[in-house]
Amino acid sequence: MNIGRLAGSIAESPTLKLNSQAAALKAAGEPVIHLGGGEPKNKTPEAAVLAAKAKLDSGEVKYTPSEGVPSLKKAIVRYTEENYGRSASPGNVIVSAGAKPALFSLLYAILDPGDEVLILAPYWVSYPEMVRMVGGVPVVLKPGEGRFVPTLREIERTLTPKTKAVIVNSPNNPSGAVYPEELVADLVRLCESRGVVYISDDIYHKLVFGGKKAASPYACTDKDIESTQVVSVNGISKVYGMTGFRIGWVVAPRKLVEVMGNVQGQILSCASALAQAAAEGALTGPQTPVVSLCEALQRNRDVMMRELSAMKKLKVREPEGTFYCLPDFSAYKADSMELCRFLLEKALVVTVPGREFGMEGHLRLSYCTSAEDVIEGVSRIRWALDPESPEEIEIGGKRRVRDWA
Repeated sequence: MNIGRLAGSIAESPTLKLNSQAAALKAAGEPVIHLGGGEPKNKTPEAAVLAAKAKLDSGEVKYTPSEGVPSLKKAIVRYTEENYGRSASPGNVIVSAGAKPALFSLLYAILDPGDEVLILAPYWVSYPEMVRMVGGVPVVLKPGEGRFVPTLREIERTLTPKTKAVIVNSPNNPSGAVYPEELVADLVRLCESRGVVYISDDIYHKLVFGGKKAASPYACTDKDIESTQVVSVNGISKVYGMTGFRIGWVVAPRKLVEVMGNVQGQILSCASALAQAAAEGALTGPQTPVVSLCEALQRNRDVMMRELSAMKKLKVREPEGTFYCLPDFSAYKADSMELCRFLLEKALVVTVPGREFGMEGHLRLSYCTSAEDVIEGVSRIRWALDPESPEEIEIGGKRRVRDWA
């Protein structure tokens, strides 16, 4: 059977593929250390569990409105007001089965074939593929001088008359960088002056370290949600560590939400009623689980920075938030995909190639696992790459000898 050219051109998600490979190795009894994941080890917040249980106990787990359960939309309105200082209405909110389909529906709603979307590297792997899937053209901007954050001048030079939107992910996956407030403000003003949609991927927006906060694009405009060019995408997967519930949302002008509702109604029908109940419980319940998760991630971040510092040829910037860092391994091996395969084969450590994030020569390392796994994983990477490390190492109770150049 012939496969369509568009579908055949879409790349496989490297993170999902690596997760599958790691799971297969673990199932075979191999002592794999997974430093490639984006899934924290926390338990689901109790308020979310209780809300889901109450919904399940009711037996009323049916279809919901395509745009989301009214009570959850109201909770998102409150969340938006409390965290962004911006008034919204339920008509400005659409709920989806995760932030991925929320972003996809948004892109489908705003793009015509040939429209360009500016994607700032390093970027989340799915951005370019999603843009292509709806007929758009991804235009990647890689900041100069080894930076993870572009300058306004670099962005201005990359915009064209075909630019329909720019996707901003801060705190950033994969680098952990947080965009400065001045840049966010300048970029919002630039988008509003050019009629470009500012898509703010806020999935990590509360996971910022050192008591700091990520700059909100809504705070950088005096326009309300109906008239601004800012559209925000969010969800419960990262901040609440509720990856398996698959609930995300978009806050946008009412007209755009209505179009997204039409799109979503044809391909999704609605998000799970049970998962929406859990999401509402998380948003309206105590927020201490978010604080606890952020503190645990910061401790693990510090452990990873300490361990990586022993690799003298490595270049690494300390992440300001998220689950990840993006060290430059090019002094060891320039091809990041080849390096990932090498580390998995020789050291049984899962990493993610920087090539997939627009940063060849880098690897994304996650510290949302345990501190013990961070220490062991980096130790194995150092052993596999650094000629000054010991020739032998114990992995899973077995001695391994470094027998390669």
